[in-house]
Amino acid sequence: MSATDPVSHISDAELLSMTRDLDALHHDLTLPALKDSLSEWTEEIRERTAAGEPEETEQRMFFDRRKFLIGTGGLAGGALLAACSSSGKPASSPSSSPSAMAGGEGQKLSGDLQVVAMAASLENSGIATYMAGIKAATAGKLGTVPGAVVTFAETAMSQHQDHVQAWNSVLTSSGKQAVTAVDSVIQPTINTAFGKVKTVAELAALALMVENIAGETYQNGLSVIKSAAGIKTAASIQPVEFQHAAILSFVLGQYPVPNSFTGVSSARPPSDYHT
Repeated sequence: MSATDPVSHISDAELLSMTRDLDALHHDLTLPALKDSLSEWTEEIRERTAAGEPEETEQRMFFDRRKFLIGTGGLAGGALLAACSSSGKPASSPSSSPSAMAGGEGQKLSGDLQVVAMAASLENSGIATYMAGIKAATAGKLGTVPGAVVTFAETAMSQHQDHVQAWNSVLTSSGKQAVTAVDSVIQPTINTAFGKVKTVAELAALALMVENIAGETYQNGLSVIKSAAGIKTAASIQPVEFQHAAILSFVLGQYPVPNSFTGVSSARPPSDYHT
């Protein structure tokens, strides 16, 4: 890579070491914590269902979708988003088969389950973004791509897959359908931005944007979700998204932890999951 490429400052060995540490933390700490909270949550759901208690109907909403589109500090890759607002044809979806990712839509959900469905769709958007990036990299569409970059993308995508499986297990335990659709509000922006990606650095900036949105959505979820076990679930996933973001920031030559406290200006509101 050239000296002007912001990715060139990090060696393959450094990135591979970070990725190994990320994966070890996921399997040794965050994934076991996630499984424990899910077990507690699904048991809570079974008990509530057996008792004939209704689903929560009220949901506190603090943010709307416009804050995603006009937010500042929480949105990484601002240049990409600015490019997205220009005229022209929308880019194709980063998913190789976006029409196949349409399950779980249209079902009636409320309360915590609406939060769960939103989280699942957002994780699906993350998976689709990494999948498209890996395909573009291995097809030679992004120039010379270090193997360590692909390894990181595969690792992050695998962790997002673990997360969406967790959220969907809550839905299916509640007698609902699993959500395999991408986030319908942010996906067009991701698609347009991805269509403009020509380098590894631009792809990393796009992935960083998606990770920051996911992390802030879970941060917001801590104050929105009503189930104690559900709060634990969101809390076990949120640090992983920001671990991804920290590595991507480092890859881009940025300070890995730009803010002392995580914000919620980019959080995805459950109200945008249409039922």
